[in-house]
This record gives sequence, structure tokens and C-alpha cells, in this order.
Amino acid sequence: MELPQAPDNVSVDDFFRIDIRVGTVLRAEVFREARKPAYKLWIDFGQLGVRQSSAQITQLYQPEELVGRQVVAVVNFPPRMIAGFRSEVLVLGAGTQDGSITLLAPDAYAPDGERIN
Repeated sequence: MELPQAPDNVSVDDFFRIDIRVGTVLRAEVFREARKPAYKLWIDFGQLGVRQSSAQITQLYQPEELVGRQVVAVVNFPPRMIAGFRSEVLVLGAGTQDGSITLLAPDAYAPDGERIN
């Protein structure tokens, strides 16, 4: 069996061009217009303000359990329009064995807007 190949190496400078920050979910609702099951999220990033995201995390989470939860997201990708909704940040998660997505989050409270280093 052949092991998957790692992607090309990137420099540390390349990595730090991606602005990854901690935020707190203020609001979450089912994204009924999306082609794939998703939620609309409104996330507080402190001094960066509240940003919106479409997140395909419906297998492991209910909207009401996301409110107040801290998440980690890329905040400097260009916004994307998804079924008429402006998704401004990419919430980060990892795939599980069954194909669902589990959210990445700090183990302890971090101020909203704190940069991931």
C-alpha cells in the first residue's frame, strides 16, 4: 500500500501570511439554501468585529450548542458568496473517521481576535 504524499513544503513566511484567529460564535442557524447541509455562523473576533461563515459541521453539532463556543478561523481569505450568503471567514476543523468535521478550538479561553501563532 502506497502512503499519501505530503504537499509541497511552504516557508514559515508563507504560513504566517495566513491570519488564523480565535472567535466566539454569537449566533448559529441552519443554512437552508445551501446545497450541502451547513450552518450560518456569526463569530465575534474582538477588534476585527463580527464576521459571518458558512460551515458544514451539521453532523456533530446543533446550532444551539455552537453559541458561546470558541472556534478557530482563517480571517484573511477573500469572502465567498454561498447561496446568497456572504461567508467571510473559514472556520477550521478536522475530518473524523466517519467523514464528519470536528471543530478546532483552544483548550483554554483566549480573547476573541487572538492570533494563532
